[in-house]
Amino acid sequence: MGTQQSDALVFFGATGDLAKKQIFPALYGMVADGELDIPVIGVAFSQWSLADLKKRATESVKAARPDADAAVLKRLLSLLGYVDGDYADPATFDALKAALGDAAHPTHYLAIPPSLFETVVKGLKSVGLNKGARVVVEKPFGRDLKSAQELHRVISRAFPEDAVFRIDHYLGKEEIMNLLYFRFANSFLEPVWNRNYIESVQVTAAEDFGVQGRGAFYESAGALRDVIENHLFQIVALLAMEAPGYQGYGAVQQSKTTVFRAMRPLAREDIVRGQFEGYRDEEGVAADSDVETFAAVRLFIDSWRWAGVPFYLRAGKHLEATAHEVLVTFKRPPQALFDDAVSPHHTPNYLRIRLQPNSVIALGARVKTPGEEFVGENRELVVATEHPEERAPYERLLSDALEGDRALYSTAESVEAAWAVVEPVLTDHEAAIPYAQGTWGPEEANALIVGDDSWHVPTLKED
Repeated sequence: MGTQQSDALVFFGATGDLAKKQIFPALYGMVADGELDIPVIGVAFSQWSLADLKKRATESVKAARPDADAAVLKRLLSLLGYVDGDYADPATFDALKAALGDAAHPTHYLAIPPSLFETVVKGLKSVGLNKGARVVVEKPFGRDLKSAQELHRVISRAFPEDAVFRIDHYLGKEEIMNLLYFRFANSFLEPVWNRNYIESVQVTAAEDFGVQGRGAFYESAGALRDVIENHLFQIVALLAMEAPGYQGYGAVQQSKTTVFRAMRPLAREDIVRGQFEGYRDEEGVAADSDVETFAAVRLFIDSWRWAGVPFYLRAGKHLEATAHEVLVTFKRPPQALFDDAVSPHHTPNYLRIRLQPNSVIALGARVKTPGEEFVGENRELVVATEHPEERAPYERLLSDALEGDRALYSTAESVEAAWAVVEPVLTDHEAAIPYAQGTWGPEEANALIVGDDSWHVPTLKED
């Protein structure tokens, strides 16, 4: 379908939780921005009517945007259509085809569990709704390498790769996009952005809350699958990739995939898993569950640029704070011209990129303190990058899908390459270690750090 503008949006799972929390508010934003003026058809098996769907859309938008413009909401509701039916029933897809009318280039968004992907894809193909169309697939993209490959086979039977959009809302965040821009829009980084000058890289994705009633889901995922293999690997790819060869989606994706392929597969000694105390009491969680709510890994990228540089990644729930932050630590000066500057008690130069709760880019350096002696202190040059008018990730991603822009979407090749890295430790690992809520996870994670380094505690506010 290329970059052909879509002439209809179909979203399966229209009565579900994702639609309520994310999709309807995103659609409202797209209408408000003048980016959505095509039919939007919801599909679900809930015995709802169109009036019921419009009521849900109204409630969803007002909950997310209390100051919603009545005229914009009215325009959104006027675009809505609804097909109620079992995904396994061919009549559902006949009804959908009739509802689409003359639309020749629809985008089908599968906001449904992965177990239903094959049923829906087959149903779309059976009535020809795959021709000239796109399909948007919500993560997770499998549970391991084998299931990811099977998912790709299922979808590729009906849609060519350039018509497949694997949506990960994390990639639609302004802060993540800024990583790519910051790296390649500034020339001062390139000379030092390699193994010769960088000591280590840390990425922390911490949350101070638990599974929030999603215990049954977390039992099927865990921190390694849910956060590290996708979200944090994407951050690593943006930090570690070579400059794209040209301006375009294909070049960025190729550079990211090369990083995934260069990642050394994780071994048992490269991961520490933890489980917050009280997790087994959550609804839907097994009494003897070994699912990790915290995971820390030590990762190496065997490339010319990054050989020998450790990447430390950790993610967890019920930790001390909610903060997503990157810390790139540079090597110390090679000669001790100033005794205090090379002291192991002083932090070496670093680049700190906070992604949440607010966006900050900070360069840490040493400067001389006033006086006759050559004594210094650590200071930061800080740039706040927060913008009050940032677009919601789903709004950006759905707009891109309708336009055929795949820049923020993952390819099958990159998904499978990422799974291959974690495949060895999905089953071969130590038992999850209990940790107290409100801490930074099990102390055993400290053993992953090489040398005198230690885990960076994210900075939550600026001086």
